[in-house]
Amino acid sequence: MTGTSGISDALLANMNKTSGSSNASSISETQDRFMKLLIAQMKNQDPLNPMDNAEVTSQMAQLSTVTGIEKMNATLASFISSMQATQALQSSSLIGHTVLVEGGSTYLADSDVEGESAAYFGVELPIGADQLTVNIKDSAGKVVKTISVSNQPAGISQLGWNGYGDDGTKLDNGRYTIEATATTGNTTVASSTLSYEQVMSVSTGSDGVKLNLSNLAAITSDQIKQIF
Repeated sequence: MTGTSGISDALLANMNKTSGSSNASSISETQDRFMKLLIAQMKNQDPLNPMDNAEVTSQMAQLSTVTGIEKMNATLASFISSMQATQALQSSSLIGHTVLVEGGSTYLADSDVEGESAAYFGVELPIGADQLTVNIKDSAGKVVKTISVSNQPAGISQLGWNGYGDDGTKLDNGRYTIEATATTGNTTVASSTLSYEQVMSVSTGSDGVKLNLSNLAAITSDQIKQIF
């Protein structure tokens, strides 16, 4: 550890090792290691070429920079954890609610009318369309119902289906796929299908707070189009 750069190299090596380890040392431990290295260097310095004040000051500045970064990282990690806890608490109020989100399916279930079923979904258009066509497919991919509506404005259009196929047959309850096509004249207009799903639970992880839906999808709160 003699020479003018020994302590700096040792400090940087220790810092690089610490930042890549899952069992990172605390700031106080880092300071202790630094002081031990500095004292050892001063004890073993060449009497004919002793360390000067500028070198000691430079090395102390390195310690200050490293410990400052560690403190900042610890503060940032604490802030992120606190923010996620707050978001999770706020999001938990959505559990049990139905939300409208981007999705390609709808669920046919018993309605309030005895013996009847109903399914609801939506389509979002960036601009208005002369014609909007929605194909509803069963689990085998067969189109069982086609719904066509005219003069749809830009924005979200909420649509429903009574569970009867194009041939008049009442279909079984369950999940069906929806596909939308919008046109203005001979030009295709972009469209996105939307699903009504229930929020079942809230989870937190390295990728933030997620809402777990009834279709098994996990979304963030900013992906919700409408809440019911």
